[in-house]
Amino acid sequence: MENKIPRLFSPNAWICAVFSHNFTVSQRITDHIKEYKCTRCGQEMTDTAQGFIAKLTPKFRETNAYIAKIHKRRRSRKVFAENDFSRAS
Repeated sequence: MENKIPRLFSPNAWICAVFSHNFTVSQRITDHIKEYKCTRCGQEMTDTAQGFIAKLTPKFRETNAYIAKIHKRRRSRKVFAENDFSRAS
């Protein structure tokens, strides 16, 4: 999928302004937090801690990367513990 840069006067941005965005999930951070990208204009959004959707700023991008790192580490520990427990039985 090509990277679309949001522009002020693109026809797709006008379509999004009139008919709303067409967001698809671009990245899963955790089971509850996702990043979304509009297929027409390229605008990026993310889930917030309060459950709302907000514009993906550099601060949110950094926070999501850190949360993804923690989530990945916890999942790997959980899988390791489950495998270790199943071998002991």
